[in-house]
Amino acid sequence: MTGIRAGVVDVFVLHAPGDAVRQRLLVMRRAHGVRSPGAFEIVHGRVEAGETPEAAALREVLEETGLTVSRLYSVTCNPFYLHQTNTVEVAVVFAAIVDGTNDPVLSAEHDAAEWLTKEQALDRLTWPRTRSILGDVLHLLRTGDAGSVEDVLRVI
Repeated sequence: MTGIRAGVVDVFVLHAPGDAVRQRLLVMRRAHGVRSPGAFEIVHGRVEAGETPEAAALREVLEETGLTVSRLYSVTCNPFYLHQTNTVEVAVVFAAIVDGTNDPVLSAEHDAAEWLTKEQALDRLTWPRTRSILGDVLHLLRTGDAGSVEDVLRVI
């Protein structure tokens, strides 16, 4: 029987949400020698034993980018099938707001990173579902916060 588990997080790292001129999404290229070399993606990682998805999101952003999250929003869940383990994995999806435009300090998983506009990110991101969820993220944070659903979506 195929198992279902929510064991990973996806994090859209944003600078200046709600500002159409300055708004940027961090997109990173996977390094050679790791899963999906050359693919462009957002922050992605495992939820460790005893860890909540939101704690994993904060840790993964720090580990993969060196950036500190000032606000974190829960956005959706993204299911996908892993044939190697016969598991439907569910990524808990977050949007992380970072202040400033510091260059990320990348982990060994990535060899390049760029702050991109929505249009640039849509063109660059590898996974189709990530591109469609980006629209949800930008819609929810179009005013700089989650507006009337801030109380439901904001984690920190």
